[in-house]
Amino acid sequence: MDPGTDARVGAVPGLERLPAGPALFVGRRAELAALRAAAARPVSGRCPVLVVAGRPGSGRTALAVRFARTVAADYPDGVLFARLSAPDGGRVPPGRAARVLLEQLDPQAAVPLPGIVEDGRDEPGCTALREALAGLRVLLVLDDVRDAGQVWPLLADEPGCLVLATTAGPLTGIEDIDPVILGGLDRQASGELLADLVGGTRISCDPVGGADLAEACAARPAALRLMAGWLRANPKTAVTDAARELNRVVGEESAAAGGGKAGRAGRTGKAAKAARGRSGGEGAVAKEDPRQPAEGQGAEAAAAPEPAGDPSTWVKPGPEPAEPVPVPDNDPLVGAFTLVYRTLPAAQARMLRTLTLAPAQTADPRTASALVGCPAPEAAATLAALAERELLGEEAPAADGTPRYRVPGRLYPRLVRLREREDRAAETELARARLLERLVRLTESARALLDPSGGPAPEPLPAALRLDSAAHARDWLLGERELLLGAVADAIGQGDLDGSAGRLVTALLRSLPLTGAAAPTDLYRLHELVLTVAERHGRPRRASAALLNLGDLQAAAGRWEQAATHYRAALEHARTAGDEPLCARALEGAAGCHRALGDAVRAADWYGRALGLRQSLGDQAAEARLLTRLAEAHTAQRRFEEADREYRAALAVLRRIGDDQGREAVGAALADLRERVDAGW
Repeated sequence: MDPGTDARVGAVPGLERLPAGPALFVGRRAELAALRAAAARPVSGRCPVLVVAGRPGSGRTALAVRFARTVAADYPDGVLFARLSAPDGGRVPPGRAARVLLEQLDPQAAVPLPGIVEDGRDEPGCTALREALAGLRVLLVLDDVRDAGQVWPLLADEPGCLVLATTAGPLTGIEDIDPVILGGLDRQASGELLADLVGGTRISCDPVGGADLAEACAARPAALRLMAGWLRANPKTAVTDAARELNRVVGEESAAAGGGKAGRAGRTGKAAKAARGRSGGEGAVAKEDPRQPAEGQGAEAAAAPEPAGDPSTWVKPGPEPAEPVPVPDNDPLVGAFTLVYRTLPAAQARMLRTLTLAPAQTADPRTASALVGCPAPEAAATLAALAERELLGEEAPAADGTPRYRVPGRLYPRLVRLREREDRAAETELARARLLERLVRLTESARALLDPSGGPAPEPLPAALRLDSAAHARDWLLGERELLLGAVADAIGQGDLDGSAGRLVTALLRSLPLTGAAAPTDLYRLHELVLTVAERHGRPRRASAALLNLGDLQAAAGRWEQAATHYRAALEHARTAGDEPLCARALEGAAGCHRALGDAVRAADWYGRALGLRQSLGDQAAEARLLTRLAEAHTAQRRFEEADREYRAALAVLRRIGDDQGREAVGAALADLRERVDAGW
């Protein structure tokens, strides 16, 4: 790009959200040209969709990020990024992805609360995203998409936007796309990559060895990068010997896995070379077509044709999502990883295994040091060393510049197996407990900085971990919000660290609102987690309180039916606990929902039941409020005498407690009622 383009790209909001990508990018000229051509083709009815497909380790994310940066200037309203798979292959629902993208598009926007797709209706977050994109020019990068059902609900009826998706398996069912399919790099690009990464003249002085190593790696970028790191760590090893060693390890892995099925799933050595010879051309190595169902996915992965009409109908029933595309045991990526892993110092190997416990498998020195129980500077050095060996991917840094790293999804399953084999279960549980306690202390320290009068500050953290100011605390809370929520959800999902997880939930509920940007969706998720723990441990009072908070959030969003459901469930738990104040609050909340839905009869009934409880408790302020609400419900039913009586009763209560302001408001309402009745209402 020319300097003018660089300046324009730098001004595009959201580029910092993209993964850093490799510092060295070679080849893929044909693929980049194909993406540019596809982006230029007009598509009617919705935003264009570009797809980069390739097996794990083919460099599909790196290519997508590279392309996104070259075209970002054409989308001045911003770049949005979301991963649609977890490293363990878990599928991210489109509604959750939509809410992440909405918050990126406008952090101040009212992101809809989670909803349920029923009877073909769309998830609220997806609808809101499509509406928000209307009239904008935005680039949406969706990484590691599992199936077309994740993409359809996100497609806006806005041709000025562009969706760029990466996927490992078939992504069928979206018309007007021609996926760019990645195999291995061509011979020249493979040589350039190895030469630049290995350094010196080891590759240029041994071109045959370099070609053999590229062949052993099936010319896939991830395997090439791992082997380059291995060669750097073994400066006396010949390049030809590296290729021979890789083939030996791949054979061992294949034999250990039993051959057969795994042997059919991947190709190495001469088989890969034969594939390159038959296909030819840049980017044509190892013709693995992700449009064909991968092993274990079957023909049921195909989806129905593109639906017509309003985009809100584009939620297709379709089949169940396919399983994640595996990395076969005889894949050169596995062999290269095994070679590198065997040469790691014990501390680095342990760190790498333990990072699979991090939320979203993403960590910085603060969290990594807690997981392995070492000082933060030592953790920072270990993370950097693992990234230098191509075993971790670099993420966008935190708001304060702290580097962040992520376990690549292609390595995650094997690292989990290594952790389960090499680390004792007690060590794993201790690592998870240390992480939660570290996050609790960080969150509590952030709360103390944001609200010094809100209670005693926790014990100060070590200097390398400390948050320095209220601004730093706010940036940390908002920047790490998704990871904090993910850590809580993971812990509560496993159910063995509910105490630490509960403290983190409490800390987040106290701290996030202090940022001034606490999203109702985040608070909703936290109260759902509180409910899960309360029901699991048989604590009806805590479950009732969580349901009341969920109902309040639904009511604030105007979702009265959902709110009423939560209030009724809260009432049942409160009755089980014998907690009359909670019962009264639940009754009043449900009454308010019926009132908002226009059902004055049921509103009056629920208000009346709540009134009886408040009177028995001697809560006169609540009694006056409920008498007023009951009067309003009677008025809506044209039961004017009953309304007049309740207003007068409320005035009497307010007079007793000395609430002059309340008495003035109720007196005005009563006068208005009498005036309307006298006028023949």
